[in-house]
Amino acid sequence: MKRLSLLGAAAAALAIAAVAVLYVFFGMRIVPDGTLIPEIRFVKSPEAQARAIEQHRAAQRAEAPGTMPEAGAGGPAPAERPSPDPGAGAAPADPSAGSALRAADAVAAAWTGFRGPARDGHYRGAAIRVSWPPALAPMWKQPIGGGYASFAVAGGRAFTIEQRGRNEVAAAYDVMTGRELWTNAWPAFFQESMGGDGPRATPTWADGLVYALGAEGELRALEEATGRVVWRTNILDDARATNLTWGMAASPLVVGDAVIVLPGGGANRSVAAYERKTGRLLWTALDDRQSYAAPMFVTFGGVPQFLVVSAQRLVGLSVDRREVLWEFPWVTGYEINAAQPIVIGDNRVFYSSGYGVGAAVLELTRAGARFDVREVWRNNRMKNRVSSSVLHDGFIYGLDEAILACLDAATGDLKWKGGRYGYGQVVLASGHLVVTTETGDLVLVAAMPDAHREIARVPAVSGRTWNVPSFADGILLVRNTEEMAAFDLRPGR
Repeated sequence: MKRLSLLGAAAAALAIAAVAVLYVFFGMRIVPDGTLIPEIRFVKSPEAQARAIEQHRAAQRAEAPGTMPEAGAGGPAPAERPSPDPGAGAAPADPSAGSALRAADAVAAAWTGFRGPARDGHYRGAAIRVSWPPALAPMWKQPIGGGYASFAVAGGRAFTIEQRGRNEVAAAYDVMTGRELWTNAWPAFFQESMGGDGPRATPTWADGLVYALGAEGELRALEEATGRVVWRTNILDDARATNLTWGMAASPLVVGDAVIVLPGGGANRSVAAYERKTGRLLWTALDDRQSYAAPMFVTFGGVPQFLVVSAQRLVGLSVDRREVLWEFPWVTGYEINAAQPIVIGDNRVFYSSGYGVGAAVLELTRAGARFDVREVWRNNRMKNRVSSSVLHDGFIYGLDEAILACLDAATGDLKWKGGRYGYGQVVLASGHLVVTTETGDLVLVAAMPDAHREIARVPAVSGRTWNVPSFADGILLVRNTEEMAAFDLRPGR
């Protein structure tokens, strides 16, 4: 009996030692998928991943000596920024200002930030081909740093933010070749065991500058051509706010002369606007604890406003006085309001979240200086946990948890549900849904309410893929925490 006990103890010790070896030397980790079900995966350490990227980029630079050198760890010294000022008496952001991101600018830039210029997941550029060969291959594919940001695209450059070792890195790439054009890095390493490590917020491009927000609140305005720091600040420090459980994920919004971010501070510092060329704090508003959806600039009932989804509610914020025009309570488990709202016509908005909450359409009616809010319908047939839906011809398409679904936007009626794509992402292009699955496949689905019809599926990138795909003049850019790739979907290619 004693011998058996000794043998059992020895076997247990060997098993523990084997697991330790796999963990330390081979990168074995228990990683949850979108359902939070753990799975065993072998991953590179951040340091090993950073070394592999640098080796790849060094080979790129050797092949193309003219490639612009990196801006360095932290880049050139940033311009002096005035001390933060709560903005009493500061001029408000004016959406009609000459520096505003106008529709013509957005079309020319193709995909200026998170989910496109309107943050609605619609690609409105040149048509893409919707008949894919079975062996559709990427134009290029290469390693990338960790994190869940996607790409902003302008002038043939794609901008994103990555985790490389112990640094967050804003990077620019040539869309057609994938060559790294510049990087700008700073010390930051956001770690979170359930969602994963690295930065979350997609950079925003506007008028020659790239606005990159790190997971721990570092906000930098960078020159699009060089990566040089124009100004920098930390939005959490400025707002005297604590970070969210899953980090800063709401992409900066550029409207007029302002960059709007969501630090989530109390005492009227939950929403903050910085002067986009200097970094001067223009104004702050609200007291809400924030969540993970990005702010939007929308118009309801002819009134321009900022649409904010905090951890507790949807809010319409006036542009001139930053006052609440309307609000609607929306509370999700773990305070995860991560999806983007969808504007429907002149006076309706759709919102959805996961963890059993579901979706609703709200109708806004002018009532003097404010709006009355009426719930048109609510159900649990669309639960956007880590993705957002899209609207096409009166129908809403999105991932109900991990399964693609179609709802009638007017009634909420379920038209169909099909296609298990995991916790991926959905965008709309040329009347079709372009879906990236949680495991890295690229899928084309007809955006039709009569039935679920999958047209094509090809492998894109390896590993868990929660990052939103981006478009640029018919080129589709895909990335996740390990790889990035580009697919040429221009007609005739």
